[in-house]
Amino acid sequence: MNVPDWHLRGHVILACNCDYGCPCNFNGLPTTGKCEGNWNWHIEDGRYGDVPLSGLAFSVAVNWPGAIHEGGGEALVVLDERADDAQRQALGTLLSGQAGGPWKIIATTIAAVHGPVFAPIEVSVAGLASRVRAGEYVTLDLEPVRNKVTGVAVHPRAILPEGFVFKEGDLGASSTFRVSGPVSFDHTGRYAAAAPFAYQGP
Repeated sequence: MNVPDWHLRGHVILACNCDYGCPCNFNGLPTTGKCEGNWNWHIEDGRYGDVPLSGLAFSVAVNWPGAIHEGGGEALVVLDERADDAQRQALGTLLSGQAGGPWKIIATTIAAVHGPVFAPIEVSVAGLASRVRAGEYVTLDLEPVRNKVTGVAVHPRAILPEGFVFKEGDLGASSTFRVSGPVSFDHTGRYAAAAPFAYQGP
């Protein structure tokens, strides 16, 4: 496949079923033995070849039967309905992993994909007050983790030099986290994070 030069920069808002911080960030196993998670990418500046992608968003939710690296995941892909045909094709190519980026790794862990479905996607980037609405499929609101004794908000961050989804981000909790559709779960009150990203390829 002839892959053109591409770059994406923006923010990723994510959540899963793990305890705060998520062991996967540190090469540990998921808290419950399996992963049910969701990433939402908001592109602030991006291009795939000559196709502009700035301002678009997309969402991937996956139910893995075990740890992510063990594979067998079932995914739901939601693309921004505002994308035109060329943009939809570019985003689809990126998510397939054929053009590199983090999806080259993620795609190897997924056995079945539902979609892409096209829906209005609203992403509000505001650190641990960020929120996502991806049609009827994803509802995610972030909040800080709170001290169990005093109720005071704490603000941990992770620096992940080898991280392939993000390198440095704010770690928090979800005040609401629901995924509906062919992949569905509700992990409100568990791990969530917000982070800038910058990818390029091929």
